[in-house]
Amino acid sequence: MVTEVIEAMQTLVVTVVYSPGLRQVLEQRMVVPADSTLGEALQASQLLAGVPQSDMLQLEFGIWGRKAQTFHTLQADDRIEVYRPLRVDPKSARRTRFAHQGSSKSAGLFAKRRPKPDNPDNPDA
Repeated sequence: MVTEVIEAMQTLVVTVVYSPGLRQVLEQRMVVPADSTLGEALQASQLLAGVPQSDMLQLEFGIWGRKAQTFHTLQADDRIEVYRPLRVDPKSARRTRFAHQGSSKSAGLFAKRRPKPDNPDNPDA
């Protein structure tokens, strides 16, 4: 019992999250030594084992949505996130959606829509 408590004090539980593609999320919860760094946890998780070396150079890392370096020392319950580069520029994606949607007043997120009148003979009512 005492050794279990000592071991628990010397380890941390962290989560590593990586999305290799669209609508794919790999998540691994793991136990690491208390003085582990972000890089050591990534190596232990093996989530990036299939990623080519050329793609590895483009990846960035963060903890709970804030960028972090691989030498960052982990804390209990940290969520390590692996960020891959965007495949589509957000501005060009928005332009494409707008082109398909059209520029009429009835389309779009902020389109002004008037309620239908109760009396079709009197539109001002």
